[in-house]
Formats: sequence, C-alpha cells, structure tokens
Amino acid sequence: MATMCRVIMATRRIVFSHGFLFLLGVSLQLGIITVRGNAQSSGLAYQLPSPTTSSVPSPGRANSAAQPGGPTIVPGDLSALRLEPGDLLYVSVYDTPELSNSYRVDLEGNLTIPLCGKVSVQGMTLPEAAKRIEAALRDGQILTQPQVTLDVQQYAGQYVTVIGEVANPGRVALIAPTLLSDILAQTGGVTPMAGSRIKIRHGVSDTQPEAEVPYSRSQVTRETASILVRPGDSVIVPRAGIVYVLGAVNRPGGYVMQEDGKLNVAEALALSGGTNLQANTGGLRVVRRNSDGTVLDFPISYEAISKGTQTPLALQPQDIVYVPTSKIKAIFSTTQTIIAQAASAAIVTHP
Repeated sequence: MATMCRVIMATRRIVFSHGFLFLLGVSLQLGIITVRGNAQSSGLAYQLPSPTTSSVPSPGRANSAAQPGGPTIVPGDLSALRLEPGDLLYVSVYDTPELSNSYRVDLEGNLTIPLCGKVSVQGMTLPEAAKRIEAALRDGQILTQPQVTLDVQQYAGQYVTVIGEVANPGRVALIAPTLLSDILAQTGGVTPMAGSRIKIRHGVSDTQPEAEVPYSRSQVTRETASILVRPGDSVIVPRAGIVYVLGAVNRPGGYVMQEDGKLNVAEALALSGGTNLQANTGGLRVVRRNSDGTVLDFPISYEAISKGTQTPLALQPQDIVYVPTSKIKAIFSTTQTIIAQAASAAIVTHP
C-alpha cells in the first residue's frame, strides 16, 4: 500500500512539473511577443514616414528636394510649423461633417471654407489656425461652440539654398526654422576651403540684407549653435582667404588662412615647410594687392623674425610671401612677375 502511494505521488509530481513548464513556456512566449510589439511601437514613434511608403500624403516640401529621395529637415514639434501658401490642410469640425474637408491655402494665405468665406492662416501654427477658424464660425453665426482640429496633408515646396564651400551645394527641403549646423550637415559639411564666417540672406532677392555669423569646424560657439535658418533663406559659405608662399621654399603654393582668418609671415613660411638651402632670406618680401588695383611691396627682415625681435607681419587674403634664391634674383623679381607666379600656383589644402 505504501509503495502504491509513493508511485501515485511521484506521478502527480511529474504531471505538475510538466504543467508548470508548459505554463512557463506560454508566459515567456507572450512576454517576447509583448516586448517585440512594444519595441516596434516605440521605434515607429521616432521615425518619420518614408515619402514612398507612407499612407499619409508625403509633404510637398520633401518631394521637391534638390536630390530626389533625400532627407527633409522637419521640426521636432510639428505644432510649431508655420502655414504657407500651397499647404493642404484637412479641417475637421466636430459634429459637422458637411464642413469637414480638405482645403488648400491659396496664394494670399487664405482658406476658403463654405459658409465661412476666406480665413487668413498664413504664418500661423496649426493650433492658431484652428482658433482662427473657430472664431470665423462663431462670428458668422454658423456654429455657437465650434471645435476645429487641423491636420496637414501636404506641405508646399520650400527650400534653403546653400552655395559656396560645402560638399554638396544645392537646395535643402525645409518646412520649419532649423539650426544652421543641421543645414550644413545636410549638404555634407563645409570643405577645407571654407572661410571662418558664413552669410545668411533672408529672402530670394540679392538686395535683401545679409547676416554674417562666425563658424568654426573645430568648435561650435554658442552664437553659431543658436543660429536659425528659415525656409526661403540662402546660406553662403565663402572661400577662406588664400595666402601664397613662393620662391625658395620647400612647398610653394597657396595656403588657406587659419580657422580664425588670421595668418602672419612666420606661420605662412611654416606652412610651406620653411625656406630651402638656396633661399636668400635677406630679400624676403610681401606683395599685397589692394581692391583698388594698387600694389604694395613690404620688405621683411627674416633674421629679426627668427630672433623674435620683430613681430611678424599679419597677412591679408591674396598676399604673396616671396623668398628669392639670390640677391640678383631679388632685385630683378618685379611685383608683376611675382603676381603672375601666384596666378598659376596650386592651392595646398593639406600641407
């Protein structure tokens, strides 16, 4: 009898173990499915719909980018968007389906809504435009307590034009004010030839005023980090100043001025690898071309600079540092001859 009881108890333990393992496996599977579902949901929350796969009509500003299929910069908070002519909105009026429809902002910045007429929404955010439409419905005695919500179905094409010393100059699709650093990143960043200041022109006309901001590849200043670029602006990245070092130096050519736009004679000679054995350092000179066409010729004491008894001359863009190979050559090397050499000199971006 005792033996039979032990067999029954053992059988019950086995059945209980199998049942527990089965329930544990089901719970784990449900947990995995739940985790995967949550991960997919959280991932979608941080992704913008692709222009080719989204079920919602793609923003027109994204579709009309300079490079088809390229990214469009959008704001983190879509409620901060400012409406512009050409935007297509879906106006939903609570409990009034006959007024709920898609409306496009006309060239004057108005929405034409039945019974309500034209409602100006240009430059407004979505919440502001919704309040404006509600006010129009109340003022027109169409509804006593209207509740309006707006959704953007299509954005009109707007761009920022980026030209100058960037990797991929062109137009960047933009639908809201964006940081200058993000705009430059969309064009591949600035080139090694870029200067230390960037111009931002508001509007498409060349007569519009320009804002000039400092920019450095090595460090981002607080001023630069806070610069916003708006749709319709133009970003111009000028070329940095070039200083030419010619004659008896190890690497003659044109050199880009430093990040802060400053370069002196000693630094220019260092960039060129210094003078060679044939150099006549006593004939060192700097040739400067002014904007009015005049030419200045500065004799430089190489010995005084080397000893530290003289401050090296600060150079300007297009200056030419010339090191002759002999005293005779120094005498017969005219400024026009030196300028002609600079015209054919190669630009050295990586000395």
